[in-house]
Amino acid sequence: MKKIKKGSAKKSQEVDTQLLKQLCEIHAPSGQEGPVKDFLLQHVKKESKNWKHKPQIILGEQFQDCLILKFGKPRTVIFAHMDSVGFTVRYFNQLLSIGSPDAETETRLVGRDSLGEIECELEFDKENHAFYKFGRPIDRGTTLTYKIIFHETKEYIESAYLDNRLGVYNALKVAETLKDGLIIFTCWEEHGGGTVGFLADYVYRKWNVRQALISDITWVSDGVDHGKGVAISMRDRNLPRKVFVEKIIHIAKKYQIDHQLEVEGSGSSDGGELQRSPFPFDWCFVGAPEQHAHTPHEKVHKHDIKTMIDLYNYLMKEL
Repeated sequence: MKKIKKGSAKKSQEVDTQLLKQLCEIHAPSGQEGPVKDFLLQHVKKESKNWKHKPQIILGEQFQDCLILKFGKPRTVIFAHMDSVGFTVRYFNQLLSIGSPDAETETRLVGRDSLGEIECELEFDKENHAFYKFGRPIDRGTTLTYKIIFHETKEYIESAYLDNRLGVYNALKVAETLKDGLIIFTCWEEHGGGTVGFLADYVYRKWNVRQALISDITWVSDGVDHGKGVAISMRDRNLPRKVFVEKIIHIAKKYQIDHQLEVEGSGSSDGGELQRSPFPFDWCFVGAPEQHAHTPHEKVHKHDIKTMIDLYNYLMKEL
């Protein structure tokens, strides 16, 4: 094995905050991912001429709103979910949660119904039931998401929906230099999943791919902090196969990528669907930690974003 000199690991470019902000601003709660898919299609068609390798774009009704990018001879697949948490309008100003939003009263919510654009206010009653405050009734079934207030400092980015538009952003950055691999943008993760099962079936049967990385965003916790590097999750509610996780840790150490080892007993991701699938997938959640998950003020350190991209680039070459 060639020894890597200290400080010689490849470093990613500065965070493209304009692209990340555009992704965060797309209204696409679980079950309504089409707008993100459409944005990604336009982005890939425009930008892939500048990538080192141009991918095959695979989509269609058999994949619902999911999108597959296939590069070369794939060995590993990156899954990144496109959806966000939010709310569905019920009756009499009531709101139902999509996923597990965590917002305070007076949070601004946005959407659109048959009468036009909506910007309303979130309220809760004494039993903590959610309602909207608006000048007219909103059509039943309308989805509402947090109004985006994107804030950047020298070290941090703060915005709603960094989970998981940052995971999508990471996958797009990896795509710029990827030679062999699959990138799949998935749906419904925040509300229980539902697409990874048939996607795993497809990639396993078509290319015999059975290794997966989950490009998603995890939590700042008592053992995982801001600014100390990308988190490699050794477990959450689900248990990835330890031998695969150890390979990922070894690669992070080999290339001296700042990283943190996460061990949790709760939380899940698209990896849970892989574990429950009938296909022999090895998988691991690898992502930047954020503070204030599922609130309008998710916060991620830029160093953790950069190390996430760096590690994914090496993993896709070596796994």
